[in-house]
Amino acid sequence: MQSTDVIVVGGGIHGVGVAQAAAAAGHGVLLLEKTALAAGTSSRSSKLIHGGLRYLETAQFRLVRESLRERATLLRIAPELVALKPFYIPVYRGMRRNAWQLRAGLALYAGLGGLGADCRFQEIPRRQWGQLGGLRSADLQTVFCYFDGQTDDALLTRAVMNSACVLGAVLHLPAEFAHAEVREDQVIVRYSMAGQDMECESKVLVNAGGPWASQIASRMTPARSAPALELVRGTHILLADRARDGIFYLENPRDGRAVFVMPRGSQTLVGTTEARYDGDPDQVQPLPGEVDYLLEVLRHYFQCDANAEAAEVLDSWAGLRVLPAGRSATFARSRETIFDLNDPECPRVISIYGGKLTTYRATAERVLSKLAPSLPVRRRRARTEELRLTPA
Repeated sequence: MQSTDVIVVGGGIHGVGVAQAAAAAGHGVLLLEKTALAAGTSSRSSKLIHGGLRYLETAQFRLVRESLRERATLLRIAPELVALKPFYIPVYRGMRRNAWQLRAGLALYAGLGGLGADCRFQEIPRRQWGQLGGLRSADLQTVFCYFDGQTDDALLTRAVMNSACVLGAVLHLPAEFAHAEVREDQVIVRYSMAGQDMECESKVLVNAGGPWASQIASRMTPARSAPALELVRGTHILLADRARDGIFYLENPRDGRAVFVMPRGSQTLVGTTEARYDGDPDQVQPLPGEVDYLLEVLRHYFQCDANAEAAEVLDSWAGLRVLPAGRSATFARSRETIFDLNDPECPRVISIYGGKLTTYRATAERVLSKLAPSLPVRRRRARTEELRLTPA
């Protein structure tokens, strides 16, 4: 039987982040992924490395501060994968968020980010409004500009996994997790790969299955039920539309939700929606009404699209976000990562629910800290905040 220190199930950003952190700490690591790295949510996000300006409205100050700190780290260690971009917020007469509220929010955002050059914001002079990609000028009162990060989420995920492998982690792909038997001193994991049944023992098991994490938890003995959670579908569309300079942070005129319009190569990416999803995570698809919702935002704000019956949609996709269950609107719920341990004192299994792309590294370090009582002491190989990430 194979043996290692840490087994990770799931090759999304959190799974590869934990694999990298564990390998950097000197541990033996095996990561199991059933299809491909970043095959789920980690290739279907809004592709932003950001503090989360909108989370200030729900007083998630700790999360925003941590996210801005992690953004700074990624800009330093992954300059080929994460770039600082201008974000524009147009303010129109009658909007739910007026100019003074946004100015106050941006000032707080800058303060939480340490007031560095990458956290500054400004108001765009009126004479420059005509250079903002055909932004509708009627009733436009002001335009704010601040800076946040953009990435290719799938490329970032692969780069982190490549870094983990350089440090000694092992990737089995495609490998289907079958069952885990949790014992007092170890975990026995069974999985299949290339048509063969495999078995490996480890000190700990990390469930980083994202939207599939609850399914993975149900395949453990003793059985472990997931916390009260909901899956939320987020749809994006890719348009054959000329790319605009910078990223536009817009308010849907119908319900006030935030929607981003951003360049992706020579095309335009628009997203995202938020709707509860109760189906099979493997079958999630964007709905026609969600595509129309995003096109409605685009047509409302940009004159160049106002006369088009429909912009040419080249592609659309839906990803799933894991959020705490609740009666409030999805926007109002916490984006903090939820950690579920089988034993707080000496954990053998930890499941990761939710979390942000931006904070994957901090999440991974927190996972290692929580698992420390169950892991052997090893000689550290590296520190993740110093490891250079390059496209793999």
